[in-house]
Amino acid sequence: MFTTRLISGIILVIIALFVVVSGGSILFLTTGMISLIGLFELYRVMKIEKNPLGVIGYLTVISYYGLLWFEGQQYVMLMVIAALMLLMSVYVFTFPKYKTEEVTVAFFGIFYAAVMLSYLYQVRVIPDGRYLVWLIFLSSWGCDTCAYCSGMLLGKHKLAPVLSPKKSIEGAVGGVAGAAVLGFIYACFFGSHMREMSNPQLACSAACAIAAVISQIGDLAASAIKRNHNIKDYGHLIPGHGGILDRFDSMLFTAPAIYFAILFLR
Repeated sequence: MFTTRLISGIILVIIALFVVVSGGSILFLTTGMISLIGLFELYRVMKIEKNPLGVIGYLTVISYYGLLWFEGQQYVMLMVIAALMLLMSVYVFTFPKYKTEEVTVAFFGIFYAAVMLSYLYQVRVIPDGRYLVWLIFLSSWGCDTCAYCSGMLLGKHKLAPVLSPKKSIEGAVGGVAGAAVLGFIYACFFGSHMREMSNPQLACSAACAIAAVISQIGDLAASAIKRNHNIKDYGHLIPGHGGILDRFDSMLFTAPAIYFAILFLR
């Protein structure tokens, strides 16, 4: 199991390097595809992956990415309202076939699995994005690694005893501190290339720390959903890691966190 997980992890890193460095349409299409697969995994847990509510969710995500590609962000709110109206229309005209919870999760999934992850692409296309986009990975995967090591060495106080008994407050603090240090070190090497940053070391360190806090909330949120529905993984697409949402759960939160942190810190 460990060997499978390790090999899959290495392959994921290689793919991530290629896709993110390439940017442009390659990153855009990859992000959109990951969003759709993640949405399908979430809908499958709620058993709406093949019904009209799920179809509306998929079409909304495709529409959202279309607006993003053609820089029509001013129409996103219109799209959101239209999607909600369509979902409610299905709910009303087929009543009582679908439950309120199914409509709610269909709408929630659009933001959770698609809109939030889209900030991976949106960070990449902003000024200095080719360098800043890596902060998403440092604050997500870096935080996970640092939190694990800190928890193993120092962990005594449980962070969320019922939800995730192995996570500790010491590990969480270590993860945030580790992500901040990684952001600082990264900026020491690449900060000179960031033309829009007056103090890249401070900005990158602070952005990674903020995103690391939110990253851990994202990780726990994904665990809570799985616990509520008695599943171990969202899927089996990535050997040793589970599904898309199992691997990208924290990144769903770090991507928008880095985007807005940089927006204010710069």
